[in-house]
Amino acid sequence: MIPTQRLPASLTPLDVALATLLNNLEPVAPRELWTAEALGCVASEMPPLQAVPPCDVAAADGWALRARDLVGASSYSPLPLALSPTWVEAGDAMPEGCDCVVDASCIDQTGPIAEALVEAIPGQGVRRIGGDIAEGRSVVPSGQRIGRVDLLSARVAGLKSIRVRHPRLRLVDIPANSSLSHTALLICELAGAAGASPAWAEASGRDAASIAKVIEPGDCDLLVTIGGSGVGYTDAAIAALVQCGADIAHGIALQPGRTAAVGRIGKIPVVALPGAPDQALAAWWTLVLPVLDRLSGLLQRQSFTLPLSRKIASSVGLAEIVLLKESAGAWTPLAVGELSLDLVARADAWLVVPGASEGFAAGTPVNAYLLRDLI
Repeated sequence: MIPTQRLPASLTPLDVALATLLNNLEPVAPRELWTAEALGCVASEMPPLQAVPPCDVAAADGWALRARDLVGASSYSPLPLALSPTWVEAGDAMPEGCDCVVDASCIDQTGPIAEALVEAIPGQGVRRIGGDIAEGRSVVPSGQRIGRVDLLSARVAGLKSIRVRHPRLRLVDIPANSSLSHTALLICELAGAAGASPAWAEASGRDAASIAKVIEPGDCDLLVTIGGSGVGYTDAAIAALVQCGADIAHGIALQPGRTAAVGRIGKIPVVALPGAPDQALAAWWTLVLPVLDRLSGLLQRQSFTLPLSRKIASSVGLAEIVLLKESAGAWTPLAVGELSLDLVARADAWLVVPGASEGFAAGTPVNAYLLRDLI
C-alpha cells in the first residue's frame, strides 16, 4: 500500500512558509467583548477614561482636617481645634476645605474641645483626583495585549466591555488511532491564551473525505488542522485540504515539525500541525502565533535578550527550535531540535536557529521568547 501523502524532495524554508501565511494578511475588524472575556486579547481603539477617583478621597479611615490647623501639635503639646474634625471612611469624598486624614488616635476628644496630638502635611491620607487613572488615559494602548491589571483598571473605571481584535480560529482535530486528543486540547488552550476565539471540530475518521467534511474556512480567520499531516498509511490531512481547494505547501524545514504544512483556502491562511505534541508546539510557535499576532494587530511580541552560557550547534538547512533555561543571567541551552514534554516543562524560553545558521557561539546575546507568555 502506498501512503496517500509524501513529503516533497525539497522542504519549504521556515521563513518562506511564514511569508506565505502573512502575505497581504490584515488585522481583523475590532469588536466589543465583555470585560470578563477580554483577558489576553489585543486592545483596539478605546475611548478616553474619566479620572479615578473623580475627586479627592480618603485613603484610610480617620479624621479629615486642614493640615495648616495642626501646625505645632504634639502629644506633649496638644493643639485645641477651632472646628470639630469630620470622620471619614476610606473611599469617602474629602469634606470641603480638608486636605489631610489622620488616625483616630491622633485626635483627643476626651475634653470639651477636640485636641490634635500630631502635625500633618497636605495630602496625607488622601488619594488625589486621578490618582488611580488619569483623566483621558486608555485602559491599554491599542495594539497591546490586555492583562489582569488592565482589566482591573477597566472595572474600576466602570467599563462593561472592551474593544479588541479577536481572531476566529477554527481547529480541526484529526484523532489519532489511539482516539486521544491531547495535542488538540493543548492547541485549543494555547489559542485562547493567545487572544483568539477557538472553535473546535473533530473529524469522524482519518480519511480525506471525513476530514474534508469538517473543514469550513468561511467562518474563521485562520484554519488549523491537528494531526494527519505525516506520511503514514492513515495520514490524509493534506489530501483533505487540497480536496477543499487549499493551495498548500507540505513539508517545512523545521525541526521538530517537518511534516507541518502551510497554505491558503481563498484568503484564509491554513496551517496543518502534526499530531505529536513536540512537533505541534514547534509549528505553533513559529507559524501559527505570528499569524495570530498579525490578525490581532499585536504591535510586537516581547522577547528577552541574554548571552549564551555555552554554544548552540545547529544543522544547516533546517530551522531548529532551542529550549533555554535562565541561569546566572545567561541562557543555558537544554535541547536543540528536541521538545520532550519534560524539557518544555523545565525550560524558561525558546528560540529558533535559522536554517542558514550553524548556531551561536558561547557568550553571544540572543533573543528568546518566554514560555510563560505562551503556555
